[in-house]
Amino acid sequence: MNKGDLIEALKRKNNFTREKAERVIDLFFGEMTNALVKGDRVEIRGFGSIFVKQYGTYKGRNPKTGESVMVKSKRLPFFRCGKELKERVDNLRNG
Repeated sequence: MNKGDLIEALKRKNNFTREKAERVIDLFFGEMTNALVKGDRVEIRGFGSIFVKQYGTYKGRNPKTGESVMVKSKRLPFFRCGKELKERVDNLRNG
């Protein structure tokens, strides 16, 4: 599923115009992004949570040359699956 699929589902299930559905999806992801940029955690009960992890500087290796390089510290979003989602996905596989 991609953003266009979400827009179409919202449009179809709520009788929205495509433009209105697109604004809702853009607002949803825009607010999530803004929260993560500020360092806040985004939690959607039953689905999961997204938070920013801080990674320190470390010594890495250039895969092409094998040369050692220092990798700068960085902040990256990290997703942790919620219990309900985990169970639903597992039940699809097992049931």
